[in-house]
Amino acid sequence: MTRIRTVLAGTSKLDNVAYGIARAIISAFTHIWCRMRVEGRENVPKTGAFLLAPVHRSILDTPIASGVTRRRMRFMGADKYWKNPAFGRLLTALGGFPVTRGTADREALRRCIALLENGEPLVLFPEGERKSGDVVQPLFDGAAYVALKAGVPIVPVGIAGSEAVMPKGAKFIHPAKVHVIVGAPILPPPSVTGGRVPRSAVRAVTAELFETLQHLYDEAAAKR
Repeated sequence: MTRIRTVLAGTSKLDNVAYGIARAIISAFTHIWCRMRVEGRENVPKTGAFLLAPVHRSILDTPIASGVTRRRMRFMGADKYWKNPAFGRLLTALGGFPVTRGTADREALRRCIALLENGEPLVLFPEGERKSGDVVQPLFDGAAYVALKAGVPIVPVGIAGSEAVMPKGAKFIHPAKVHVIVGAPILPPPSVTGGRVPRSAVRAVTAELFETLQHLYDEAAAKR
């Protein structure tokens, strides 16, 4: 519970300023170097919590995801990056929160749900670790479960081109074009209102998310 309370610590004005500056720098870089274009920003909720669910092909997908909205997003990160107090404080200011790798997935899910229930938007990659290629890989149920448990919409995002910019193992950022399409929110079924989340509902939302992400990815790739 102590670690969850740390994740939910209030956002200071300094955090908001740091996030705004970092987002502006990242946005300028991706638009100039990667010629990034974003469609569908109107699909991002202007208030309230939501789960942003992008496809995942590059380490750059995290900063790219921050470019779809001016709202401060929260991101999951390995807790080893918080071992240095100063660097950890910076990561927290930029929206990150630590999760211990190798521990039960339930701990990470509890933190994600707590953030959403606290009204904060969260980025979660439903494919898990970075993948490769044009085919969306089978999704983990975690994203759908977290969203249904917290009662928030899932906002799917297709990101095409980030793998060409910086594929897994690359040391340099290549000047390839990136196109991003934000899809319409997937709303939790009215029958699911917190408490126990039926496995059938999780599977149904995961299947819908999978189909939507492939469609968005294909459309984004065609517009690069």
